[in-house]
Formats: sequence, C-alpha cells, structure tokens
Amino acid sequence: MIVALADVTILAVGYGGMSSGMSWQTESISAEQTEQLGEVVGRKLRGGETIELVSDLGGGKTTFTRGLVRGTGSSDRVGSPTFTLSREYQAPHFVVAHFDFYRLGEAGIVGDELHELIGDPAYVTVIEWGEIVHDVLPDRRLTVQFEQAGDEKRSITISYPVELAYVLEDVVR
Repeated sequence: MIVALADVTILAVGYGGMSSGMSWQTESISAEQTEQLGEVVGRKLRGGETIELVSDLGGGKTTFTRGLVRGTGSSDRVGSPTFTLSREYQAPHFVVAHFDFYRLGEAGIVGDELHELIGDPAYVTVIEWGEIVHDVLPDRRLTVQFEQAGDEKRSITISYPVELAYVLEDVVR
C-alpha cells in the first residue's frame, strides 16, 4: 500500500493483527517524512489518547512529536523534554503533555503527574522512554516503535487497539 502524505509518499510495508489490537508498519527515509507522519496522526487526535514512543537515542521520537503537535493545530515550538522531563503544548481542543523518562531511575513525582493525565480528555499524553512507567500506561494506547535503518531511514511500527483505529484512518486504507 502506498500512502501519499501531501508531497511525501510513504510505503506501508505491512498491516496485520495482534492479539490485543492492530499494527501498521511503514518506512520513512527522512526526518521530514517522520515529522509528516506525526502530523497526520496528530490531526486525528480527540483528547484522552496516550502515545508511547519507543526507540534508541536519536531514533525519531521528538521529530515525530513535532509533527504530531503541529497536526493538533498547535503552533508551539516542540523540543525534547529530556532535561525538563515534561513539556506541554497548547492545541485548540486539548493540551499535549510530552514526557521523557530517559534520565530517571524511577518515575517519582513525574510518574504521579503522568498517572493523573492519562485518559483525561483535556490532554493527549506522549511518553518517551516509558519503561519505568509501564505499569501506569493504559492498554488502550498507541505504541510507535522506531528502528533505525540508516542515518535518516526508519522503520516505524504503530501498534494500537481497535478502538484507536480512527487515529490511523488517513494512513491505513
């Protein structure tokens, strides 16, 4: 399947079921394509969604988030929350709360803040390096896995429960 995203074309190399939901895989050959995929996903968010981003350092998590935030209608400047632990971006209908647990040995008070926001329709929650808060993350979440396949090339797999399929309806056809 080939999905055209504005002037960028992304090849969907797989679509299949998982025991707890669905998964969709694509390949991005540039930061611009990764950001554009995030933008397409961001346009479909309604509030209350949780998105877990998984990759190594430099894998594309913040790039994807930059597009996602733009897709929500926000004009806020997106940066990595690695040193601040969390950032918020105001969209027209909700706030995007972006957490990064990379530098933490334990979630602590930031994990408590995350727990309070998850599922709140006034927020979309985006989590990087979420291993230490995995017990807080809901089953009803999108998990976006980035695997580096070169300097700019990424294999991107998005896993999601059926009830969040609307988020990907513009890319999965």
